[in-house]
Amino acid sequence: MTLAVILLFAGLLLLYYGAEYLVSGSSRLALSYGVRPLVIGMTIVAFATSMPELMVSLFAAVKGSSDIASGNIIGSNIANIGLILGVAALLSPMAVARTTLSREIPFMIGASVLMLLFALDGALSFIDGLILFVLLLGFLVYCLRSAREKGFDPPVSDEVTELERKTRNKDLLYIIIGIAGLGFGAELMVRSAVTIARSMGVSELVIGMSIVALGTSLPELAASVMSACKGEMDISVGNVIGSNIFNILFVLGVCPMVRSLPVDPSVLRFQLPVMLVFSVALIPLIYHRFQISRAKGALLLCAYLVFIAALYL
Repeated sequence: MTLAVILLFAGLLLLYYGAEYLVSGSSRLALSYGVRPLVIGMTIVAFATSMPELMVSLFAAVKGSSDIASGNIIGSNIANIGLILGVAALLSPMAVARTTLSREIPFMIGASVLMLLFALDGALSFIDGLILFVLLLGFLVYCLRSAREKGFDPPVSDEVTELERKTRNKDLLYIIIGIAGLGFGAELMVRSAVTIARSMGVSELVIGMSIVALGTSLPELAASVMSACKGEMDISVGNVIGSNIFNILFVLGVCPMVRSLPVDPSVLRFQLPVMLVFSVALIPLIYHRFQISRAKGALLLCAYLVFIAALYL
């Protein structure tokens, strides 16, 4: 049991630093080829920050621990809204753009509803995963086109491109180290989580929705807290909404295409509805003054703690 806990934390550290190295290396490498910042943010960084969830869920699915695979995604999405937005808002109130309320949040809710509908038959199949992945590609194309039309995507200067070219080998090394860290971290997380769940008499689903989900959300938590401290509130909110969309469409798009993902009936009765409630609750919270105040942040954080307590009780 003690060894499993140590390995769990080792896996958490590998996931966190693996994601950090992958994001840093891939972003700088893309800049060296003149890829625009918006494209990097919406594709490379978005995919990279979802890699912990993908690797953990993929390893769990292949090993037959489907409860950890699905629980990780649902728990991570709830943590992103309740824990991460709650903590970030407590640090500094967050102003939210109207476009976020009219575009990204409805898309996140729609993806959540679609996931629930696909899970009603007790499993996410290859076709379900393919549909989710195609929707992700469509969402990326739509976002990139709409942003370019509004002129939000300035080209990369020759000076920046030339500067980044000098560190390409270093960036490639960062990417390799990041991918390796994510792989080993995911393996340790899954193995230790299963061991802890069995020794404590707690289901793998609960462990996946709490400890594992929190671990895979560390990159988003770090990014949102740092953004809040710097006063970049739109990044905090956008990071959470984008992460939730990618968790469903990317991770649950890829995993079922590798291996069909059974969904526990209790997930349909409790955890998935809770994820939808958290997602829909963002609409009235944001619509009121288009801001997530400290009071709203405290409300989100308390709701998340109640959810975790309910899992174990």
